[in-house]
Amino acid sequence: MTFAYWCILIAALMPLIWVGVAKSSLPGYDNDQPRRSLAQAEGRAQRAHWAEQNALEAFAPFAAGVIVAHLTGGAEPMTINVLAGLFIAARLVHGAAYIANRGPLRSFAWLAGMICIIGLFVAAA
Repeated sequence: MTFAYWCILIAALMPLIWVGVAKSSLPGYDNDQPRRSLAQAEGRAQRAHWAEQNALEAFAPFAAGVIVAHLTGGAEPMTINVLAGLFIAARLVHGAAYIANRGPLRSFAWLAGMICIIGLFVAAA
């Protein structure tokens, strides 16, 4: 299995990191009603929850890009691996910046991740 395929697993697990931060930052978190608790979150907990949601949204296009790049045979394996690794790094920075309330850094990291996704599809062409 390639490094890029492992990155799909990492990207699938990344939302768990951010929701863990959200839940642990939320005083009075009610595990019997997690959606209600997170819907009422504010500050750090709210931003961590938003980071979780954004990580979930970014997962499908990333996973598709890695799989398409592998299956078409048009992309060099090293290119796929580098783009996948850069995506994971960008998404880790994105989540950390989101939680730390660093908007410009968060936006830059989001853009970097999106460029990696586009790069995977372009490399497959």
